[in-house]
Amino acid sequence: MDERAALRHLADTLPAAGDDAAVVDGLALTTDMLHDRTDFPAGTTRYTAGWRAVGASLSDLAAMGAEAVAAVAVYGAPTFEWEEIAAFVAGAREVCEPTGGAYVGGDLDAHDEFTVATTALGRAPDPVPRSGTSPGEAVCVTGTLGRSGAALRLFERGDVERANDLFRFEPRVAAGRALAPHATAMMDSSDGLARSLHQLAEASDCGFAVETPLPVDDAVDEVTGTGEEYLELGAFFGEDFELVCTLPESEVEAAREALSAPLTRVGTATDSGVTLDGEPLPDRGYTH
Repeated sequence: MDERAALRHLADTLPAAGDDAAVVDGLALTTDMLHDRTDFPAGTTRYTAGWRAVGASLSDLAAMGAEAVAAVAVYGAPTFEWEEIAAFVAGAREVCEPTGGAYVGGDLDAHDEFTVATTALGRAPDPVPRSGTSPGEAVCVTGTLGRSGAALRLFERGDVERANDLFRFEPRVAAGRALAPHATAMMDSSDGLARSLHQLAEASDCGFAVETPLPVDDAVDEVTGTGEEYLELGAFFGEDFELVCTLPESEVEAAREALSAPLTRVGTATDSGVTLDGEPLPDRGYTH
């Protein structure tokens, strides 16, 4: 059984876990696990790891339109080097600061591979689910796509300073709060734009017609010269942690004015199917 199949079974058993975070008594709660083999390429600093691990959980709060309150992390490693732990905590604290939440601690454990489990808590008085889209609505994304894919290419080339910089994304908590009064459905793009669109379509029983150009990050130009690779990083690679949302056409401009981050309209909700420029968009993206 792969990750997607396991998640489908869990969604049937634990319906509250079907969105980016569970909402209980007005509180949004989410948890994530990241480790060296799949999440931290060679050259990733502990500072970036702390930023990225905690940021991933904060992004889940953002996707629900929640206000961040606090985050904790479990830090597992073969050895405990104080400089590495201090750098990890510094990254975790710094990614929290702009969101209004706080990094408040966690746990240490010996592990044969550097592994981090993070949990974030937020207030969600008006949570936005994945299941509210209606045909005819606009589908939009915040920020740009492809940063993490570009970072991976730079890690592979040994440009670790630039790669670490790109790997430290901004959790869109403020944008999620601003979108909450306007959006009908929302999730983050951690699995990639294509996979996110298919997930939203399944949850809302609809489809999407998306068109290029997509808001692909300028960093992608640094690492690729082909259209195929450009689309791969922008639409399928994932791990960018932007927000993918739907909202009535009449709400698009109001939402843009409310956001401090860019909001790009990339397409329209339809009755069925997910297409890019009229062709079927494959249901694939980042998988652990």
